[in-house]
Amino acid sequence: MGTHCTPPSTFLLLFVLGFFQMEALGDEALTKLYIVCLEERQHEDPELVTASHHEMLSSVLVGKDAAVNSIVYSYRYGFSGFAARLKESQADQIAVLPEVMSIEPSRAFRLQTTRSWDYLGLGYQHHQPPGLLERGKESDGILIGVASGRNRGALTTVVMALYHRVGKELLPEVMSIEPSRAFRLQTTRSWDYLGLGIWPESRSFDDSGYGPVPSRWKGTCDAGVEGPIRCNKKIIGARYYKDAVDPSRISQDEYESPRDAVGHGTHTASTAAGSLVSFASFHGLGAGTARGGAPRARLAIYKVCWKMTGGGDLCEMADVLKAIDDAVDNGVDILSLSIGGYGYFPASLGAVRKGITVVFSGGNDGPVPQTINNAVPWVITVAASTIDRSFPTDIILGNGRTLVGQSMCYASSDPGYKVLVAFDSCSVVPQYLTQLADKIVLCFDRAFAAAVTAASETSQLLARLSQAGARGAIIARFPRNILPDCSGITCVLVDYDVGGQIANYARVESASGRIPVVHVNPASNIVGSQVTSPRVAAFSARGPSTGYPDLVKPDITAPGVNILAAVRDWYQFMSGTSMACPHVSGIAALLKVVHPDWSPAAIKSALVTTAYTTNERGFPVEAEAIPRKLADPFDYGGGHIDPNRAMDPGLIYDIDPNDYVNFFRYTNRASNSTSGQNHLKLPSGAIPDLRKSGVGSSRTYDLNLPSISIPDLKETPVKVRRTVTNVGDTHGRYMAVVQSPAGVKMEVQPSVLHFRASGEKLHFEVTFTPLHKVQGGFTFGSLTWVHRHGKNSIT
Repeated sequence: MGTHCTPPSTFLLLFVLGFFQMEALGDEALTKLYIVCLEERQHEDPELVTASHHEMLSSVLVGKDAAVNSIVYSYRYGFSGFAARLKESQADQIAVLPEVMSIEPSRAFRLQTTRSWDYLGLGYQHHQPPGLLERGKESDGILIGVASGRNRGALTTVVMALYHRVGKELLPEVMSIEPSRAFRLQTTRSWDYLGLGIWPESRSFDDSGYGPVPSRWKGTCDAGVEGPIRCNKKIIGARYYKDAVDPSRISQDEYESPRDAVGHGTHTASTAAGSLVSFASFHGLGAGTARGGAPRARLAIYKVCWKMTGGGDLCEMADVLKAIDDAVDNGVDILSLSIGGYGYFPASLGAVRKGITVVFSGGNDGPVPQTINNAVPWVITVAASTIDRSFPTDIILGNGRTLVGQSMCYASSDPGYKVLVAFDSCSVVPQYLTQLADKIVLCFDRAFAAAVTAASETSQLLARLSQAGARGAIIARFPRNILPDCSGITCVLVDYDVGGQIANYARVESASGRIPVVHVNPASNIVGSQVTSPRVAAFSARGPSTGYPDLVKPDITAPGVNILAAVRDWYQFMSGTSMACPHVSGIAALLKVVHPDWSPAAIKSALVTTAYTTNERGFPVEAEAIPRKLADPFDYGGGHIDPNRAMDPGLIYDIDPNDYVNFFRYTNRASNSTSGQNHLKLPSGAIPDLRKSGVGSSRTYDLNLPSISIPDLKETPVKVRRTVTNVGDTHGRYMAVVQSPAGVKMEVQPSVLHFRASGEKLHFEVTFTPLHKVQGGFTFGSLTWVHRHGKNSIT
C-alpha cells in the first residue's frame, strides 16, 4: 500500500513573530490612519469619551463634521483614544496637544500558527490531590476573548546580566508617535480570541450541557453578511473589524462575518477552550480525544485578521486596538492574541489594568536572536516547544535498507516503489520539473533560514512538484519536525545524515547501471518518553527584544509543534507560537477559577516561576538551532510551563499596573517626526512623580517582575529590590538559593523570608557585583526561594 501525505498546515506567519522586519502595508497617501492615545479617561460615560475625541479633532480639522468623518474608531473602555485618517501635518498638530500621550501610524501585522494537554499534566487522570483541570472546574464560567530533575517545588527568578548596553537614551519629554500598521497572525488558543474568526459548526464548539450565558457578559453576536454565523452557549459572542483595511486587499474567498476562511482562528480557539470531541485525528494520526485546556470556558470571537488577495493575511493595528477595547467592555477574563506586533499599547495595558490577563504569541522568526515580538512587560509572551510525540516514517530503499524520516503521510491506494531522482540542492529542482512525473525526488535544502521561511519555501516546492505529476519528495533540511503542507503528494523530511545515505544509494545504483527506487510507508504515531521533549522549536522567536532589551522575553514556552485541533469540520496539525499561545491562555483561565482574586501579574508570576528547565530525563532543555544548544532565558523565559505547579506557587511577584505606565513613559524610544517611530509627549507634572517611583529608563529592573535583567553592568555593584506576596501557608519560611551568573557575585538580603500571614508582602534586595571587566555578552543565573519543608519553590 502506498501513501498519501497532506501534512499539517503550518501557520508560521507573523502575528507574534519577527515583526521587526515588518513594513507598513499599503501605499503612502495624502492621509494615513493614525492611532492617538490620550491621558486617563475624563469621563466614565463612553459617549462623553467619544464626544471629547470629536472635540479634540475639531480643533485641528476645523469643524465637527470633518472630525466625525476622519475618525475610524473611538477607543473608550480600556483606554481613551481614537484612530483617525490624518495628514502628517495634522498629526504633528495633535502630537503637541497637552492631553495627547502618543500618536502613531496604524500598522498591519500577520498571524502566527492533542496530546499536548495530557503532556502538560492536564488530563483526566483523577489526580490525588486533584490537579489544576479539576480544581479549575475546566474554567466553567470564564470568558475568553480570541482575536487567533526538574525545578520542582521552588520559586525561581531568572536573572540575566547584560554587559553590553543596547538601549538608546530616552528623551524625557517624548514617549512615542507613529502611524497605524498591519501585522500578521501567529496562531493562538485562548478565550477572548482575536484572529481570523471561527467555524462555529465544528464539534469543538458544541454547547451541549452548558448553562445559561453568564449575566456579566455584555457583548454581542454579529452574524455578518457573507457566511453568517450563529452563536450558542459556547461561542457567546462574535464580531468582526475591517474599517481600517483597504477592501481591495481582502481576498474574494473571505467572509464578511466572523466566519473563519482559513482555519487558523478555529484551530487556536479550539486549542484554548474546545469542548471534548472523541475519536478526533488527522487521517488516523494523533487519534484521541480533542479538547481545549479550558473545555468549559465560553468563547468570544473578535475577527481582526483577513485573508489577502494573492495569499497571506493581515491584521490592521487600528482594528486590533478596537477589538481589545470592546473586549474590555464586554467583560472577558482572558485575552489571547496570536498576532505579531509590539504589544498593542495602550489597549493591552488598558485590559491588564482592568484585571484581564493578556497572552501573546512571541513570533516565528527563530532561531535568529532579537526576533521576539510583543515584548511589553504587562503581557505574557509565549515561545513554542515540542511535545513527546513524533511521526516517524520508514523510507525503504531498493536494496532493502530502511531509513527513518518524519511526515504526516497516511495510507492510500498509491502503489509501492517509485524511481528516485536525487539533487544536491532543492533550488535546482524547478529546472527539471518536466522530467519528474511519477518519480520521488530527493533534495537538500542547505541554505538555513528562519524556520518559518524554510517551511514556506518547502511548501512552494512541493506544490510545483505536485503540479508536475511527481509522486513525492524526500527533503533533507533543518528543522525536520515542522512538517509542511505536502500538496497531496508523499513528502518526508530527513536530517542531512539520512539524506546523505539516500543520495549515496542513488549514486551507487546509477553507477552500476541500475535504476534507484524508493518506497515510503505511512507515518506511525509515537508518544512518550522515547521522544526527547520538550525542545524549544527552531521557529520560535528569540530574545532579547530590540525594543526593550532590558527585559527578559519571552516569558515562558508551551507546546506549539504539530498541535492537533479543529479546522472547520475536521481536525488538522498546525505549528507556531500561535499554537503555544492558546495553551498558556487556557491554563491562565484555569488559574483564574482557582484564584479569582489573582491579578494578571500574579498569574504571570505563578506561571513563570514554577516553569521547569529540564526534560523528563533530567537533562537541560535544548533549543533547536544550528548547532543545537542548551536553552537559555532568551529561548524560553522562565522555562516550560507546568500548570499544576503554577496552581500553588507559594509566593508571587505582584505589580501595581500604574508601574507599567511609568515604565512605558520612560522606555519608549523617540523620533523627530510623525513618520518615524514612538514620538509621545509626557503630560505636565508627570516626570517628578515617575522619577520618585524609581521606575526610569535606567531602572527598568525595578519593575517587580519574576525576572531581573541588568543592562550595562560595569564595575559598580547594582542593587535590585523585589517584593513577594505569600499565597501559600499562613506561616511560611523560605530560604534563598542563589546560582550566580558567570563573572558576577550575587547576594540576597535577607536570605530568609518568614511569613506570618497569607497575603503578607516581604521585600528583599539582590546585589550584583561584577568580578572583572567584561565587554559585551550575556550571562545568566537564578534565585530560587525554597520552602523550608520543600512544599513550594519559585525560581
